[in-house]
Amino acid sequence: MATLKDIELKIGAVKKTKQITKAMNMVAASRLRGAQANTEGFRPYAGKFAEVLGSLASNAGEGTSPLLEPREQVKKVHVVLCTSDRGLCGGFNSNLISKAEAFLNEKVEQGIAVSFTAFGKKGRDWARRNKLTIESEHVGVVGGNFGFNVASTAGRGFVEGFIEGTYDEVYIIYAEFISMAKQPPVLKQILPIPPIDPAEDEEKDENTPYQAEHICEPSADELLGEMLPRNVYVQIYSALLETSTSEHAARMMAMDNATNACSDMIDNLTLIYNKARQAAITAELMDIVGGAEALKG
Repeated sequence: MATLKDIELKIGAVKKTKQITKAMNMVAASRLRGAQANTEGFRPYAGKFAEVLGSLASNAGEGTSPLLEPREQVKKVHVVLCTSDRGLCGGFNSNLISKAEAFLNEKVEQGIAVSFTAFGKKGRDWARRNKLTIESEHVGVVGGNFGFNVASTAGRGFVEGFIEGTYDEVYIIYAEFISMAKQPPVLKQILPIPPIDPAEDEEKDENTPYQAEHICEPSADELLGEMLPRNVYVQIYSALLETSTSEHAARMMAMDNATNACSDMIDNLTLIYNKARQAAITAELMDIVGGAEALKG
């Protein structure tokens, strides 16, 4: 049985751990507010951009841009994996890596070569452990402050690689922020750009707003040449924002659960300590009573 001193040391260690987890929870909460504001502020722009691009693409002729044309045979696939740099965020990174691993196994079974671009240390370390092809890595981006230039620089390389035939398809894996308790991993194709129909998923009823046709100057074909690459940049930037917000939310929830677990452990250890102290007092009283009785005899 543990001594009173051992139990006291355990209680002290758990209290210190509780202080750390509570502080990390507060830091994650403060960072979450800024990241969530950036994500929610960018979503309307990304949605309107997709709407305009869909209207232009529907009015453009065939062969307008190579970014819209799928390859007849897919032999080389590139995956942009977005994870965090740090742990202590529950199953956030493991869910993203599991999504990437399942996609990798599917493509390998089809005889397709898969390469990776890693945003975050956790995804990079997983790819290194499994000896996968990492063409580029970006550390210190997800979870921090970053601008649109990060997405445009990376996206420019993907667009050039797709046009030159280095990649036949490009996908991105990221965490979508839905709520504090829900950040599911998402796999999205960014090249070739899939057909965009903003009204595709809307209910066709009398309440559905009319989708106006955009008048273009210069022509739709010329505008698509500029907007299609930018659409790739927008998709990457949006994925990084979503992943960053999801990371802070996941860490906040994980640290909150850890703090509650520490409180429960302190309560249990305090109960054990009180029982052990009571048993020690009872044993001492028995010794005293036994000694007194022996003196009387």
